[in-house]
Amino acid sequence: MTNETEMSFEEAMTQLETIVGQLEDGDVPLEKAIDLYQKGMRLSQMCSQKLEQVEQKIEMIVEEGGELKRRPFGNMLDETGENGE
Repeated sequence: MTNETEMSFEEAMTQLETIVGQLEDGDVPLEKAIDLYQKGMRLSQMCSQKLEQVEQKIEMIVEEGGELKRRPFGNMLDETGENGE
């Protein structure tokens, strides 16, 4: 099994989907459900961190005053996560 810190975003999402499916089925003993929940939370946090890292790397090209300019992706959203334009 791949170490959680070394797995790709896609691998983590696949494992997370499997865990969610097992928990939704409800056929898991309580102790295993707790373990699955904890692992799912770790995977969810890892996926969130990976997405934040990628978002920081993404730049948008926007037109301002007839010129194309590069802007960090996050600057296009306001505090509510909505497009600020």
